[in-house]
Amino acid sequence: MPRRYRPEKRTVEPDLRYNNMHVSMFVNRLMRDGKKSTAQRVLYDSFDLIEERTNRPPIDVFEEALDNVKPQVEVKPRRVGGATYQVPIPVDARRQTVLAMRWILQAARNRGGRSMSEKLAAEFLDAASNQGTAIKRRDDTHRMAEANRAFSHFRF
Repeated sequence: MPRRYRPEKRTVEPDLRYNNMHVSMFVNRLMRDGKKSTAQRVLYDSFDLIEERTNRPPIDVFEEALDNVKPQVEVKPRRVGGATYQVPIPVDARRQTVLAMRWILQAARNRGGRSMSEKLAAEFLDAASNQGTAIKRRDDTHRMAEANRAFSHFRF
């Protein structure tokens, strides 16, 4: 990792169907082996399932799920005087979104049984209603940061 030079953040083009940058970012994370059209089909199929089940616009459920899973604080290891402390630090907005997408996708992949689009739809619906594995992951992260709040003065 470079010490001084920070490369600029790339901007992602919004997707074609919903004109939403988060959907495009999620497709890029869902994609395997460069098969973007397959990833888009899986995500759009899950959006169709969400619309069937809830009669709400799927993009609203998607954004609500992302907002619910976004962590506010996380812990980072800091080495101070031979000891390593887990120091809680606030998470910037871009990393919040990335972590939320990663956790939702990981939770959907770990669900058993059905097709990927059905697993994704179920995970989005769970996250939108503050349930599921991704929400548990966020709560665990917040709990760990709260438990290590005593070391927050090591933040620098």
